[in-house]
Amino acid sequence: MTSYGKEGLHRFSQKDPAGFTRTLQHVLHIPIPEPRDFAVLNADLTEIEPIERRVDTLLRAETDEGVYLLVVESQGARDDDKRSSWAYYLSYLYAKYRWEPVLIVLTQSRSTARWAARPIRLGLPGWHSLTVRPLVLSPENVPLITSEEEARRDVFLAAFSAMTHGKGPGAAAILGPLAAALETTDGDSAGMIAQFVESCLVDAQAKQIWKELMMPVNYFFRHEVAEKVREQGRIEDRAEMTLHILEWRGIAVPDSVRDRVEACSDLDQLEVWAQRAVHASQAEDLFADDPV
Repeated sequence: MTSYGKEGLHRFSQKDPAGFTRTLQHVLHIPIPEPRDFAVLNADLTEIEPIERRVDTLLRAETDEGVYLLVVESQGARDDDKRSSWAYYLSYLYAKYRWEPVLIVLTQSRSTARWAARPIRLGLPGWHSLTVRPLVLSPENVPLITSEEEARRDVFLAAFSAMTHGKGPGAAAILGPLAAALETTDGDSAGMIAQFVESCLVDAQAKQIWKELMMPVNYFFRHEVAEKVREQGRIEDRAEMTLHILEWRGIAVPDSVRDRVEACSDLDQLEVWAQRAVHASQAEDLFADDPV
């Protein structure tokens, strides 16, 4: 609930917005350009309709200095719409997890790398409210690894090399050593790396080559761990969407309901609950027709 003091401040700033900006200029010495016109917009930022926003890969990294979220995006070419969404991704993830998010962009194009590396600055000239500085991995800074021996020495670096250099008909010479190195890697790690590489390859021909390389060793398409990871990801997404629909509709979600939804591992059941959430009048309505 908005207090009378806050309400008064908001009404005051809306009544004379030009005077409000002049005060900011005078008190804070911020170079706000003199406005020619003002419009008061709707202040409600709630999104009622679910909007799908999905990063390519999201990793949690625990370090001695704290926990970080690594947001990995694959970028084939310049895309200003995608670039504008990166600030949203980071803000949303920080608000949700309270862990510092780090944006990493993978690209096979040098020109795209230079475009992606440009800081995204939101705010006024000379005073930015939010700045996003992507970390970019591209052929310009990732070493080319075409030796099986090198790939085995550092399989993760070889994976990044494959994702940034593996493009077109020559991709086999880069992806091949990585596939051979994975044969000597423990099954769990190999399955994870194989899935990560596939999700981040932006070149269609490279994807097909990787698929063919992985089929004989049974990692990506039938690897048990990778399959479990994909299934768990779908379950977590559906549970999160169910709770978000209730929250977007302004329905309070008690801990008992949240715990039951998050503990559910039945994808079909979660789908039913997600559909009920669209019309529920209270959170408990999700379970109204379930057997006791």
